Amino acid sequence: QVQLVESGGGLAQAGGSLRLSCAASGRPFSNYAMAWFRQAPGKERERVVRISVGGSTSYADSVKGRFTISRDNAKNTVYLEMNSLKPEDTAVYYCAARYGGVGYGTADYDYWGQGTQVTVSS
Repeated sequence: QVQLVESGGGLAQAGGSLRLSCAASGRPFSNYAMAWFRQAPGKERERVVRISVGGSTSYADSVKGRFTISRDNAKNTVYLEMNSLKPEDTAVYYCAARYGGVGYGTADYDYWGQGTQVTVSS
């Protein structure tokens, strides 16, 4: 079992920044591919970005150049730096983990955090 706890959400103005953190516990963090998903009201959960065990990343087109994912295996934590925020970034953001290789959709990830709300005002 892996437990994931997100933090860092909140309210930001358009053009502003937020940094999300996801702390993992329970299993060796370095063996897990990680991802950030988000879900806006009335919409499906979508993958924002993923990071492999080796550190390779893949971003959704909607956040490329604005969001940056990173992982600190020593701290068992993955981060999501969000800059140039837009109102359409408003959603609940979820951290997810998958043992071994990277996943693509929600069904590929085995462990999920409880989510943290990000609200961007115009």
